[in-house]
Amino acid sequence: MKPMRVFLAAVLLALCVEGIFAQEKPSATPVKAVRFGRLWDAKGKLWTNATVIVERDRIRGVTTDASTIPVGAEVIDLSKYTGLPGLIDVHTHMTMYTDETPGEPMLKQLTSNAPAVEVFVARKGAMRTLGAGVTTVRDLGADQYMDIAMRDLINRGEMIGPRMFVCGYGLYVTNTPYKSGINPPAGGIADGVPEVLKAVRQQIAAGADVVKVYGSTGTDDDVTGFETYTYEEMKAAVKMAHQSGKKIAIHSYGPDGARDAVRAGTDSLEHATDMDDATIQEMVKRETFYVPTIDHNRYYIENGDKIGYAVGYKEKLQAFIPRNLETAQKAFKAGVKFAMGSDAIYSMFGQNTRELGWFVKAGMTPEQALRTATTNAAELLGKEKELGAVAPGYFADLVAVQGDPLADIDVVMKNVKWVMKGGSVVMDQTKN
Repeated sequence: MKPMRVFLAAVLLALCVEGIFAQEKPSATPVKAVRFGRLWDAKGKLWTNATVIVERDRIRGVTTDASTIPVGAEVIDLSKYTGLPGLIDVHTHMTMYTDETPGEPMLKQLTSNAPAVEVFVARKGAMRTLGAGVTTVRDLGADQYMDIAMRDLINRGEMIGPRMFVCGYGLYVTNTPYKSGINPPAGGIADGVPEVLKAVRQQIAAGADVVKVYGSTGTDDDVTGFETYTYEEMKAAVKMAHQSGKKIAIHSYGPDGARDAVRAGTDSLEHATDMDDATIQEMVKRETFYVPTIDHNRYYIENGDKIGYAVGYKEKLQAFIPRNLETAQKAFKAGVKFAMGSDAIYSMFGQNTRELGWFVKAGMTPEQALRTATTNAAELLGKEKELGAVAPGYFADLVAVQGDPLADIDVVMKNVKWVMKGGSVVMDQTKN
């Protein structure tokens, strides 16, 4: 058997029993009627006493007339709560999950796990992500095509988790010293336009939904932002991705990589700080999405000792966050489109929506922040007619929160009580 098939077979065997028992029991009827006291549909309307009619995995309609509920429908009464569309996190690393094993740095745990083990334990982060109300994610980088395996397991019902759009390997330049002897090529490494084109084609051939390029240094406790790929290399990656019908995300911590990524035509720009006005205006002109991932550095500050970062990481990250927020403020004021991305990794899953709090600090209203995780995120995925709203024909992804999320964004971050993904209830704390 091919290595990828062996890997998938091992994961499927490990997960099959859990898949049988973790999923919701099939309803006697394919139709459900979900009642909310209030419903924000992300289509411009705030409903009162609304019922969402769900048929199998899709929304059939929304009504305030109880007499129109189909006879025999399973009624789910959430009239004490406010309903929202399932939320979307456009920057995660789902397969890079770790438990906090005492005495063992999380970074070491991550690098020592075999691929099958890592996909198996990633189910925990997947469930925590759903518990935060996030029913769809864009995953931006994994080794050994574990993200493709995880996506496919979820789609087949063998694992419970958010709907995943994945990239395979993110592209990055050679960054390790030469070692004599036999060195198997690492996935994703590409130097120069011909290698970039080949690497993009490799990810697409493997089954990637989106292409990811690391356009600068900066990750974990490294907050440098030195440009790595040239404009020509980025442009080649963008052209090949778009020619293949795929969107592309380019990572840049610093302003130079951000400038060239935007000029090259990236669909989304990840992380970037210190962008000048010209780059921001180019983003507005091109309708480039900005995914600033401000909150992940907060998580690193709080958990760096457990992760295993070097001494001095807190000071570097604490200095980076205000620059990241200031750039987000400038971009929002200028009219740049935002999408919510948590950059969740290690044990951060379940905290995905904390990014919305930073968006409010950047000047957004709670409703504008919510749009970054619904309609905006769906548009970035190219799924604006299926995800990110509560409307006929959309996937039946629904979230119930306690409180008024349009007045207080903390309600979304802290008070998720019930979650439905594709017509199946995947989390219910309404009786707690």
